[in-house]
Amino acid sequence: MVDLHSILASHTQKGVAEETSEQTPSKLPTASEIPDVFFDKILIEFKLSRIDIIVLIYLYRKVWCRPNLYQKHGISQLMSLTDMVNQLDIKIEEIHNCIRKLENFGFLSTIRVGQYFVRKFFTKELDDLYGQTYDDFDV
Repeated sequence: MVDLHSILASHTQKGVAEETSEQTPSKLPTASEIPDVFFDKILIEFKLSRIDIIVLIYLYRKVWCRPNLYQKHGISQLMSLTDMVNQLDIKIEEIHNCIRKLENFGFLSTIRVGQYFVRKFFTKELDDLYGQTYDDFDV
């Protein structure tokens, strides 16, 4: 007969297994789904700088490509702009200027510092064309 203590000792707690998997970086590459309209229309019709593209795709991935509680609303919650500065290696002033430029194009809106609304298909017209709506939030 199997000893109950040996069975319990062989099982790990659920929380412990999750922590170790997060601490160990995955060797498998990840992928983000960006709509083709970005490459076919946005990059051609809008004059975006390298920094504009980096910031737009960074915010897009936060909203649409990563686990996000606010995805139905098209909103991303950033804990701190300094994280964005460090990850992208771009000065905070450049990021602020870039966000204003992207807002003028209608790609995103600042709800408050650290919280951004990002359109799924980048412009209101393309959202309408592809039937994209947002729960209780549309700019």
